Amino acid sequence: MTRFAGLKDDLPVAKPATARVSELPTASTAAQEPSREKRRPAREGKKGILGHFSPELSRALNIMAIEEGSTVQALMGEAFDLLMRARGKHPFGER
Repeated sequence: MTRFAGLKDDLPVAKPATARVSELPTASTAAQEPSREKRRPAREGKKGILGHFSPELSRALNIMAIEEGSTVQALMGEAFDLLMRARGKHPFGER
């Protein structure tokens, strides 16, 4: 028997939460953007870019960012600038 075996019997039983239908968020209120006061100033006027990649790539980027004392976002900005230059477009300098 482990020293934690008796703890389960001592825990209070949680009752399931119930909410009135009128209290649940509607699709129109849930999809609204956060107010400007709640946004981070650095994100003001910016748009998110999302991609789904392998766990190995994610881990490698995180390790690279730590090794360089940077962030994954900064590495992505550098990569996007290199891609823009390679395609003959003006880089945006998003680092």
